[in-house]
Amino acid sequence: MKISANQTKNSLFQKIEQVRHRQGKVRDSHITLAHGSGGKAMRDLIDDIFVSNFDNPILSQLEDQASLNLASLMQQGDRLALTTDSYVVDPLFFPSSDIGELAINGTVNDLAVSGAKPLYLTCSVILEEGLPVETLRRVAASMKKAALKAGIKIVTGDTKVVHRGAADKLFINTAGVGVIPKEVNISAHNIQPGDLVIINGELGNHGAAILIARGELALETNIESDCQPLHDLVETILKVCPDIHAMRDATRGGLATVLNEFALSSQVGIRINEESIPVREEVKGVCEILGLDPLYLANEGKLVVVVGQENAENVLSAMKSHPSGKNACIIGEVIPSPPGIVLLKTAFNAERIVDMLVGEQLPRIC
Repeated sequence: MKISANQTKNSLFQKIEQVRHRQGKVRDSHITLAHGSGGKAMRDLIDDIFVSNFDNPILSQLEDQASLNLASLMQQGDRLALTTDSYVVDPLFFPSSDIGELAINGTVNDLAVSGAKPLYLTCSVILEEGLPVETLRRVAASMKKAALKAGIKIVTGDTKVVHRGAADKLFINTAGVGVIPKEVNISAHNIQPGDLVIINGELGNHGAAILIARGELALETNIESDCQPLHDLVETILKVCPDIHAMRDATRGGLATVLNEFALSSQVGIRINEESIPVREEVKGVCEILGLDPLYLANEGKLVVVVGQENAENVLSAMKSHPSGKNACIIGEVIPSPPGIVLLKTAFNAERIVDMLVGEQLPRIC
């Protein structure tokens, strides 16, 4: 059956009218307990702020679950990738990003580093009584923009409201679903001696940006969070080399934690070169003042790739050709021993152990 131009235009107009009908339902300036009661106030909040922003054919059914077409998923790969994450960052808005974009990109990246194509997201929010409605509108609009950029659909969700003081403004929980192509098998257990370690750019920008944004220090810098989706960069990498041994995004705990997890999983050693690791001078300065180590600072747009030596240059070139990997570099190698240990070759040609992060350098970072 052919669809005429007029039918397409009418369908578009209907869509616009549906969105307009949903918007403007919430007249309150702040979140109240009624917005989590399950009644009309809650339905208006969901319609006005979430459905109007995230609208798609699956979400618009407004069922208690999202029904996904299995045949369509199986055409794209042979394994399902599933991840979940929660976001409690403080403050909600920080240089170049906010909690909404962070929630989308963080979940997209957790899927992408498995080699999966991110497809669907869930979104649950916990709101504190008294949160300005305009703040929630800004966050939802940011999530919409990030989801469109990542090509992922938010298909179901949940809203809860807690008493004033029982939370801190706004928490977001997401779950992500993606499909892994048949030829891709990325796992920390695949790492072998001789492999090389590559990162896609400067470390620690997100952690430093959050720290400065809290306003607890009399510091002025132009450091911005590196929050970005990495699925397209991963796709670029896999086009030139499907045989990636391991890949992970370096979020909480930073590069040091990822490398320690890799070393423990494959029972190998990893040696990295301090002079090869890119860190902005401003980030180094913040770390020196506060006694922090940039190797442990959180990132929200950086991934660590471990690949066989024979494929490393091709992967590095592919990464450098992409905007999210233009500063990519090889920072180290996998060695047979000591197993489960990460070593740092310093600028003075000495070596020290880079251990797993103990405690928390910066709480509420994502």
